[in-house]
Amino acid sequence: MCGRFVMFRSLDEYVQELDPKHDLFKAADKTPVERYNIAPSTDVPIIHTHPDGPQISSVHWGWKREVTWPKPKVVQPINARIETIAKGRFYKDLFPDHRALIPSDGWYEWVQEVPGEKKQPFFIRLRSHKPMFFAGLAQVEPGPSPDEPPGFLIITADAEGGMVDVHDRRPVVLSPELAREWLQPDLTNDRAKEIARECGEPADEFEWYPVSKDVGNVRNKGAYLIKSIT
Repeated sequence: MCGRFVMFRSLDEYVQELDPKHDLFKAADKTPVERYNIAPSTDVPIIHTHPDGPQISSVHWGWKREVTWPKPKVVQPINARIETIAKGRFYKDLFPDHRALIPSDGWYEWVQEVPGEKKQPFFIRLRSHKPMFFAGLAQVEPGPSPDEPPGFLIITADAEGGMVDVHDRRPVVLSPELAREWLQPDLTNDRAKEIARECGEPADEFEWYPVSKDVGNVRNKGAYLIKSIT
């Protein structure tokens, strides 16, 4: 996780959930996003920290960077493990200053139900059916090299034994209150680590069910992808 997710509401609806008193945003686009099969390497609207206050930008999902260890190569992860972002040198240019929220209505996981057959996709969402916010990291400006464009990562943590009994990772989903704190410009390094490591919504806040295998093809779109097939 997380390799596909859903964002079908308008940005205004996510902002209303995050910022009901309009302290952070004056207004946001009221047009429904209606994306039911968001894949890596596409541009996604995210909310990110900025010296002038949180902003909404469309950013590439994936963070492409050149590394020199153990040998020179170009890598482009889409997720970042909370266990490594605070201590791994690969993320030192992102964490903790370049924090972001990725608005979402749920994500997909694939389960190997029958050996030898194609995996069955499941859709995972909050039991409340409310908007959710993935904790993330984002660089919205180009890097020092032409091969280092803007990009964002979704932070993942242990899935408490594996949601839907298959995957040992899941995105760190923050409550609206913690999501607001995640965007605060004066958030300390220690508090950022604490939020990402310990404050994500627990597994019992979610529900999941099997959906059409059509979601496996990025060309397939539409609300039917998140409908239960049971």
